[in-house]
Amino acid sequence: MPVAEPPLIPRPEGLYCPEGRFYIDPVQPVDRALITHGHADHARAGHGAVMATRQTLEIMAIRYGADFTGTREEAGTEARVNGVKVSFHPAGHVLGSAQIRMEIGGRVVVVSGDYTRAPNPACAPFELVPCDLFVTEATFGLPVFRHPDPLAEVGKLMASLAQFPDRAHLVGSYALGKAQRVIALIRAAGWDRPIYLHGALQRLCDYHIEQGVPLGELRPATIERGNKAQFAGEIILAPPSAFAAKWAQRFPDPVLAFASGWMGVRARARQRMCELPMVISDHCDWPALTRTIRETGASEVWVTHGAEEALVHWCRKQGLAAQPLHLVGYEEEPE
Repeated sequence: MPVAEPPLIPRPEGLYCPEGRFYIDPVQPVDRALITHGHADHARAGHGAVMATRQTLEIMAIRYGADFTGTREEAGTEARVNGVKVSFHPAGHVLGSAQIRMEIGGRVVVVSGDYTRAPNPACAPFELVPCDLFVTEATFGLPVFRHPDPLAEVGKLMASLAQFPDRAHLVGSYALGKAQRVIALIRAAGWDRPIYLHGALQRLCDYHIEQGVPLGELRPATIERGNKAQFAGEIILAPPSAFAAKWAQRFPDPVLAFASGWMGVRARARQRMCELPMVISDHCDWPALTRTIRETGASEVWVTHGAEEALVHWCRKQGLAAQPLHLVGYEEEPE
């Protein structure tokens, strides 16, 4: 008897669907790509055709220019790609992020992309999609990872502002998703004063506002006539890379904060020279990963980018067929 072809195949370019003749989040240029979300390690320019949610397509155009692909196709409720039924479902990770559901060979396959179950006011919430085969990320796929309440983490920033009113507070946040989520959390904590932005965050914050995400008053972090003291007691968001630049020296005695799930690892915080680590993640922690696997009802689980082996081991202990994918090109950044 002929052996049935697997629904998806790991290739150097990325995860390939032979029946549909497309790749999911390829790391190299391909003829047809389905993209889960706009982070740079998943969404690259140069493909012949791209299917994604409208917001992901627009974010890619903002980041790479309008000609980032040959043709664009906005993912609707349901579509067929070379005979494979495909639909996109919210992943809760960043604005426009989606899981991709496919019907292949009589099985329902879901590729999660990056996702989180925690409430995120900057994007649509995660939608649970039942399936037979679940392809899950494992960025925080170790039992040690338990994310705290993000509002409590922002509370640490508020406490520091009260304690050090003469110091500027610089919060390192990646441009897509994390910056907007941190701003929304700061607003939820009651901060109604302007929040200042490094120029690298401006366009994507403007886009979120256009999409109806309320962020309050945002201003450019520009020094007026050498008046360094104007930022005393203020909050400034910037990409983490800006901390090492002369740009950061313009602020009065800055408190360096960083918002990331990796701030739960002390060595990472020290590496970043971070004075105020804020453990705020846009990925699932261990309890959320294992809960999601259970709730999908999948009998088979493939694990990619992150602590693959630990999650595969857990799945097998639950009686599930599981395997690591060992895909390359998906970095920890931009968690």
